[in-house]
Amino acid sequence: MLTAAQAGLVSCHECGLLSRWSEPPRGGRLRCPRCDSVLHRRKPDSLHRTFALLAAGFLLYIPANVLPVMQVIYAGRGEPDTIMSGVVVLFDTGQPAVAVLVLFASITVPMIKLLGLTWMALSVQRGWRWRVRDRTVFYRLIEFVGRWSMLDIFMISILVALVKLQALSTVEAAPGAVFFASVVVLTMFAAASFDSRIMWDVEEASR
Repeated sequence: MLTAAQAGLVSCHECGLLSRWSEPPRGGRLRCPRCDSVLHRRKPDSLHRTFALLAAGFLLYIPANVLPVMQVIYAGRGEPDTIMSGVVVLFDTGQPAVAVLVLFASITVPMIKLLGLTWMALSVQRGWRWRVRDRTVFYRLIEFVGRWSMLDIFMISILVALVKLQALSTVEAAPGAVFFASVVVLTMFAAASFDSRIMWDVEEASR
């Protein structure tokens, strides 16, 4: 099967235009004829950037789940809640569907992205050649599931709006919210920096 790289074609990372690849002059860069972005056959330093972002994401994932993310103050009293304690409260208050949704979006999705991207980056680094098509599909699945990472932020904003309707209640953000938001952003950047085409480069190089 003929690939775009073998046919001398390259896709723009910004607008997606398929262009004919030619070696740029010394000191120069080949640019997209549509959006004038610099063209690269593969994303520059894809593996290094992905590993760096994933390492930071793993480090911040722990405080994001251990530290409280918010505190609801009612009649002058309040108790900070972590993500897990919030899930327990939702179960206890008769909202199991919402609890499962928060559990999935806040804990499961970030971990799936971190572990999945790490596995794929390691597969390229170690030159694994098996099931490349399946790994590509899995990468696209991670990108799709990653959109749910911001669902719980949306739900927290709704909760804040509902609580604000009661004069005696207020909601304050806690340090865990900052760490969690950082994990979400880091996993999004890690998924964007990883170039799934390099998995196929490893497979083609072995032929």
